[in-house]
Amino acid sequence: MHRYRTHTCAGLRESDVGGSVRLSGWCHRIRDHGGVLFIDLRDHYGLTQVVVDPDSAAFRAAETCRSEWVIRVDGKVKKRPAGTENPDLPTGAVEVYITELEVLGPAAELPMPVFGDQDYPEETRLKYRFLDLRREKLHANIMKRGAIIDSVRRRMKDQGFFEFQTPILTASSPEGARDFLVPSRLHPGKFYALPQAPQQFKQLVMMSGFDRYFQIAPCFRDEDARADRSPGEFYQLDIEMSFVTQEDVFQAVEPVLRGLFEEFAEGRRVTPVFPRIPYADAMLKYGVDKPDLRNPLVLADVTDVFAREDVTFNAFKTLVKHGGIVRAIPAPGAATQPRSFFDKLNEWARGEGAAGLGYVILEEENGGLVGKGPIAKFIPAQALVAIAAAAKVGAGDAVFFSAGDKAKAVALAGKARTRIGTELGLIDADQYAFCWITDFPMYEWDEENKKIEFSHNPFSMPNYDREKFLALNPADADEILGITAFQYDIVCNGIELSSGAIRNHRPEIMRKAFGLAGYGEDVLEAKFGGMLRALSLGAPPHGGIAPGIDRIVMLLCGEQNLREVVLFPMNQRAEDLLMGAPSDVTAKQLRELHIRLNLPE
Repeated sequence: MHRYRTHTCAGLRESDVGGSVRLSGWCHRIRDHGGVLFIDLRDHYGLTQVVVDPDSAAFRAAETCRSEWVIRVDGKVKKRPAGTENPDLPTGAVEVYITELEVLGPAAELPMPVFGDQDYPEETRLKYRFLDLRREKLHANIMKRGAIIDSVRRRMKDQGFFEFQTPILTASSPEGARDFLVPSRLHPGKFYALPQAPQQFKQLVMMSGFDRYFQIAPCFRDEDARADRSPGEFYQLDIEMSFVTQEDVFQAVEPVLRGLFEEFAEGRRVTPVFPRIPYADAMLKYGVDKPDLRNPLVLADVTDVFAREDVTFNAFKTLVKHGGIVRAIPAPGAATQPRSFFDKLNEWARGEGAAGLGYVILEEENGGLVGKGPIAKFIPAQALVAIAAAAKVGAGDAVFFSAGDKAKAVALAGKARTRIGTELGLIDADQYAFCWITDFPMYEWDEENKKIEFSHNPFSMPNYDREKFLALNPADADEILGITAFQYDIVCNGIELSSGAIRNHRPEIMRKAFGLAGYGEDVLEAKFGGMLRALSLGAPPHGGIAPGIDRIVMLLCGEQNLREVVLFPMNQRAEDLLMGAPSDVTAKQLRELHIRLNLPE
């Protein structure tokens, strides 16, 4: 007989009744029923109920066992008495009567229980992550993560992609977030950087003559944590293709993601064909570049209505006069909501830093449309009809308004759309709603530094006439800020899964693109010299994308926080509470690296 087990704790069935078996695992739950001890024995695979009575030679040892002790038991498989079966367990028709018990690993008092679904503070869960991972739900999430990654690999290879590995120690580059730096012992005063993404390397793979690359790539960014973004490190499905247009990338990637989500959707619907939404349309209709299309609400621009002479709501008219905008957020069926519904939304808007959310309740009167509410008296009938038509609402509905300078008004409208859709129960949670967001702006205005800056990926190809682009100079700010790029995102249920682009494969266009953003030739050569040399020695048109693995798994596991689908996550302050990182290092280590600390007081 094997030293530790003949079966796993999920392996026994009625066909095993009468046999002698050996099991090993953790004491999941211990129950004393009138002197007879019942232990739910758990391993990676499942649970088996084991039983020991006072007549067993193993009873004394069993009495000492506590939750999460690791034990080995020998015993006979018996059919459970009628009425005591557990149909929720694969082993629920049998139990094992213990004849011998060995304690393999006793456990001290637990800082948190494994049995049950109680929530515990993040600090406790992360410090004792090995206990947290024993819990059923989290254990299942991690196993599903592995199955999802297996499926991704299979689907990518079926599409003709080959898996590569790119360096972890590389050079620092301005890609939008802070780098994690690694000091070099052999080159005093110089540093490696952990890759924010394998961006340059995967492009260099294409320039090296390979055609379809993918990698489950670790990425490192020194940025603040969010529910959908891990601090420090994350994984992405990194993809690159040669001799492709934007449409070719879509046609290669969309079936992989659609098939993956269909495989793990557990009955939820998956968008059959991902709609393509230009960035400008997304901001107009949804107030955000990662819209949740499970929400049917569509915003409308009603700035021109509030600019009319017959509209006398001066708070909005003044904003519009000074270049502001007004967005309308429809609220279908909201006319029947109590006053508290509208007051609560107003309070929420104030909490977001706005003056509030103006609103009009629409009712039918004498065959026409009339408005009710605090600002309705300032909006005459014809203007009200124009607003209703733009927002696609009618009698029985309501319209909320977000007004102000463009950036703030759009952002508030987008958040209000989500809030109202949620409050009215309009979001269809039984689906995975995908879309492509396309035609991102190539550049944006950096108000703090008063300069033009890249708004997305700096290696993207501008969607602009080549000769006109090369003739631009930084003084042409308005024209530059109107340029879009062959850049695109995949969004699912309001979460950005990935960004991608057709790359800039012409060195003269790359130099111009960086020059317009204020990067001189010396900076370009120092930071991207290898890339420039490769581009100048025969580079194919190429493009790619990089869906986030952690976010995909989070969605497919139905979780709201990445912590629930990552083995050993950091906390919100980028600390590994289990291993004690980041940690101090010795003076000897610092001397070897030629580093002297200059700590804040």
